[in-house]
Formats: sequence, structure tokens, C-alpha cells
Amino acid sequence: MAGNLVARSIHDLTAGAWFGGSLMGAIGLNGATAEAKDPSERTRLSSLGWKKWAPYQTAAFGAHFLSGLAIMWENKGRMAKQDGVTRLSIYKSIVTAAGAGVTLYAGMQGAKVEKLAAEGAEGATEPKPGASEELRSAQQQLKILQWAIPVFAGWVIVLGAKHGEMQRPKNVLKGLVRS
Repeated sequence: MAGNLVARSIHDLTAGAWFGGSLMGAIGLNGATAEAKDPSERTRLSSLGWKKWAPYQTAAFGAHFLSGLAIMWENKGRMAKQDGVTRLSIYKSIVTAAGAGVTLYAGMQGAKVEKLAAEGAEGATEPKPGASEELRSAQQQLKILQWAIPVFAGWVIVLGAKHGEMQRPKNVLKGLVRS
């Protein structure tokens, strides 16, 4: 147990940080900055908050990836022998990579919004009437992306729980019998 405890804990905590940080940003940060009196402050302040979170998010992704490799290494024998474990691991890796891609793209759109903050906006992801097409497009994409990120992160957490369920003795036995 001790050999995997640290890696599994880091893996779960970093997925939780991804989920919680993105959800708090989409609801709390964007919601609070929409209350700014100056329309140009709405996107600027939101961008600053997301920018402050980005290094922590990047570190969490790195730790999540490395701890995932450690977990897979520790479970390589079970992956080879227990039916479904490798398939689920590949599926979870694809979902994680797709979510990381969505997160990266959201950061790119956020940088566009920050660059155009002086135009002002209704909210962090809500353009005001008369906004430039570049700002409008970036904000509309960002709104979708910022809600997609916690969906991906939550999906990764659920798949991690499924991995845990597969380690229950009755499920291991069932998976080994099929092999």
C-alpha cells in the first residue's frame, strides 16, 4: 500500500485542484469580476485571476502526469493480467489529454480577452454590445471552454474512482478469470 499511497494521493489531489480551481474560476472569479463598475476592469481583473492560477494549474498537471506514470508502473502486472484495466487506463489518459488541451486553449483565448480588455465587457465571458469581433469570439469560446474544463476534470476523477473499484478483490478476481 505505501508504495502507491503517495502517487495515488498526488494523482487524486491534482485532479481535484483542476476540478475545483476551474469551477471556482468559472463561477466565483468570473461572477465577481462581472460586478466591477468599470466595464474594462471586468475582463482585466478576471484575466489577472486566471493568470495567477495558471502556474499552480500547470504544476498540478505536471504532478498529475508524473504520479499517473508512477501508478501505472506500480500496476503494470495488474494491467497486463486484469481484464479492462489497460483499456480504462488508456481511456482515462485520452480524457486527461483532451481536458489538458481544452485547458490550454482556454488559456490562449483568455490571453486574447486580456489583450482586448480596454474595450470593456458585460462580464469576463460576456461581450458588451459593439465589442470587436475578435473580443466577442474569444469571450464566446472562453465561456464554453471554462465550463468544459470542470466536465473533463470531473470525468477524470470519476474514471479514477472506477480504477479504484477495479481493485476491489471481487472485481480483481472477476477480471483475472476473464483473462
